[in-house]
Amino acid sequence: MTSRQPALYIGHGAPLLLDDPIWSAELENWANRLAKPKAILIVSAHWESAPLALSSIEAGTPLIYDFGGFAPKFYNLQYRAPGAPELAARIQSILGDTETHQSNRGLDHGAYVPLLKMFPQADIPVLQMSIPTFSPEKLYALGQKLAPLRDEGVLIIGSGFLTHGLPYLKEFRIEATPPAWSVEFDLWAKEILERGAIDELMNYKELAPGLPYAHPTVEHFAPIFLTLGAASSPEAPITSEIDGYWMGLSKRSFQVA
Repeated sequence: MTSRQPALYIGHGAPLLLDDPIWSAELENWANRLAKPKAILIVSAHWESAPLALSSIEAGTPLIYDFGGFAPKFYNLQYRAPGAPELAARIQSILGDTETHQSNRGLDHGAYVPLLKMFPQADIPVLQMSIPTFSPEKLYALGQKLAPLRDEGVLIIGSGFLTHGLPYLKEFRIEATPPAWSVEFDLWAKEILERGAIDELMNYKELAPGLPYAHPTVEHFAPIFLTLGAASSPEAPITSEIDGYWMGLSKRSFQVA
């Protein structure tokens, strides 16, 4: 019997996440509490493309090492998941062939870095989908269209970072004290998520404290709306599975029923 899957929003971190025993353990423990999905659909902050595009459906999809300045070992990472042609076809049937574009793109680090910790066996088909827009309302509606996949055993993941003001960080240590703008934005989002005030979250550009610093660009926040759209209902409970900070950035990650 296929298990209904939740929808997740995760902070994906840089490749250095893989060497962080605390965050690694949090991701591993979270995944261990989930029923094994039939397939994974992930939307990463690092792929913006309109019209909406899907990654390669071939087995052993190559990885994109879309980062610089790290140790050589990070450029030899592998995540050879099974191909996902069935999931790609299902998404195209939901959204329509004219609304999607099939590509041969590999997985970027917003997809494979957390997956290396959550599903290290790489035995689940993985498909990455581009962010076609930054409009909260349109991403939410897209999540609603894709929500039926959850009943088919597909784990939907929005992969970003709840705060991502890299230009404004002063300490590049994992245990760095978080700046005030990161804490204020994190606590604001936490309170809104717990209250289920999705309309307020969608209005984050006007309402969120510390926004110009927390998100000088919005691609790491945008996936949250697809995750929330894939919830079973607007009132579905939200469970924060990971909180705290990493190099001063909020790594808050949650799942919705």
